[in-house]
Amino acid sequence: MPRKFFRKYLPTHESILSNRWIAWFGPWLKHHNLWHLHRRSVAGGVAVGLFAGLIPGPLQILTGVILAIIFRVNLPVAALTTLYTNPLTIVPLYYVAYRYGALVTMTEVPKQEPATFSMADQGWLDWIPALIDWMLSLGKPLAVGLPLLAVTLAALGYVLVDGAWRLYVYLTWRRRLQRRRQESE
Repeated sequence: MPRKFFRKYLPTHESILSNRWIAWFGPWLKHHNLWHLHRRSVAGGVAVGLFAGLIPGPLQILTGVILAIIFRVNLPVAALTTLYTNPLTIVPLYYVAYRYGALVTMTEVPKQEPATFSMADQGWLDWIPALIDWMLSLGKPLAVGLPLLAVTLAALGYVLVDGAWRLYVYLTWRRRLQRRRQESE
């Protein structure tokens, strides 16, 4: 079962609460859903991570952790799921958000392409201001499309993980029942 595989890599409550950097967050980190691997907690963690991953700037993991604590969903899953956005995927995701916002707001997409996002002459520390300038050039469609895409991805992620988990459990029970029937014959 995948849960047994992941369980050996997850920290225990004692190891988390004994960590000197995390110990003062103790009261907020004691809820069992933050660390247990069950259907609702993991699906919620994926949803939170997908939502927080589209937040501009380097605050995705921190936002994912805060939202996981607020909604009491699996914290490591939420933090790891935010990593789907990175310097290689952020521009295509934001372009999809721009098109989604243009569709929802019924804004006509201009014939010329929006300003291009280029990192050619810039260092890694300059990517945040460049990304903000690029986002501002896209205007209202991006401002509407980004939260809509985040909510859509979160809902879709929750439904897919929940459904896959249910299907896995159903198939496991069915195989077990067939095995018992064969053993009794």
